[in-house]
Amino acid sequence: MKKIITLLVAILISSASFAQKNELKAAQKALDANNFTEAIATLKGAESLIGTAKEKYKTQYYFILGKAHYANGTNPDGFVDASKSFETLLNLEKKGTKKYSNDVSILLNTMIQKVADDASDNYNKGIELNKEETTKEESLTFFNKAGKGFEQVYAISAKDTAFLQNAGLSFYFAEDFNQSVKTYQKLLDTGYTGITTTYSATSVVNGNKVSYNSKADMDKQVKLKLSENPKVIVRESQRNEIVKMIAKNYIALKDNEKALAAILEAKKISPDDYGLLVDEANIYYAMGDNNKFKEKLEEAVKINPTDETLHYNIGVMKMELGDNTAAIESFNKAIALKPDYGEAYNNIGAAILTKAEAIVEEMNNSLSDFNKYDKLQAQQFEVYKEALPFYEKAFEYDNSNKSIVQTLLGIYENLEMTDKLKEMKAVYETMRN
Repeated sequence: MKKIITLLVAILISSASFAQKNELKAAQKALDANNFTEAIATLKGAESLIGTAKEKYKTQYYFILGKAHYANGTNPDGFVDASKSFETLLNLEKKGTKKYSNDVSILLNTMIQKVADDASDNYNKGIELNKEETTKEESLTFFNKAGKGFEQVYAISAKDTAFLQNAGLSFYFAEDFNQSVKTYQKLLDTGYTGITTTYSATSVVNGNKVSYNSKADMDKQVKLKLSENPKVIVRESQRNEIVKMIAKNYIALKDNEKALAAILEAKKISPDDYGLLVDEANIYYAMGDNNKFKEKLEEAVKINPTDETLHYNIGVMKMELGDNTAAIESFNKAIALKPDYGEAYNNIGAAILTKAEAIVEEMNNSLSDFNKYDKLQAQQFEVYKEALPFYEKAFEYDNSNKSIVQTLLGIYENLEMTDKLKEMKAVYETMRN
């Protein structure tokens, strides 16, 4: 009875092997004829048998399956499935004969390069279209395609983690902020730092830049006098940049609490990071906490005192808090750094004009006292004269600002500056047409 069981098992194994061979032959035939769907369907029939197959049949199975999904490079949607088959094959061949490993490695690199190139092209198209107001909406589609493409590179080759960072940025520009957050968070969860070291030198043959896999490879070429000017470039950690982008996504989603939490997390690593302070200030502004906004901007100014925009924003905050003297001081600092800062001149004029508010109120209460009214009006006009040069400077640097033009019209009319009033009316008419 035992002999019959042994014989039966032998027959079953023989039948299974025969079936595997037949399925693999049929799949290979379909593959050779570029019938990729048929090849995949044929291999599906052998899937249950492959677990017990000999090593050579397993590697052949995954090689044909991978190539069928690859479809001679015509089916990028199948690249991820192809890469899974190829990775399984490579793992199998680590233990034995490397019959397919070289071909598979080449195909994997080809897929990665194609998808990465396509994603980069879409990203660049998005950048180009985003420059024009009329094509900004169209650019979002290309950024979205780029994000999916960079994600696919990572799906094909998990070691190429940096492409997830590209995907996160692309989704941010595509205004798919939730997907951008998910992508950046996945990146952090992998333990990614972004720290990389690159090795390069200049070829003495043609003067081109040559990259090397290691310092040893580079040094060898330099020693042989085949290359010169060796360079080792270390890219710093990207984790703070990733956290900042997570915060920017939450700001766009108007989830200020999560945005602030991300910024504070990043500040644990870089407490004096200028960019983080500015981002933190902007979050407080979005939350309506003007005092915190001003406080953080002033901290940022101490780190980077030559940023005219910071001085300008501090001036705006001081105006909103009613401290016009301090506001003018900040606007003047901005102008000292950027002499053509039209908005800063405009706001100095506006800060000066606030002095006329109390005068006008008193004038309205003194309509029956002509002498007092005339004295108050003279004071009012002095304020206008003080503000006028700043508004004229603002117009000089920003002559398309309707608000500046309207203010100048009012001042010229009150000060009876007829010629100036006529000129400004002509400008205003062109704005209305």
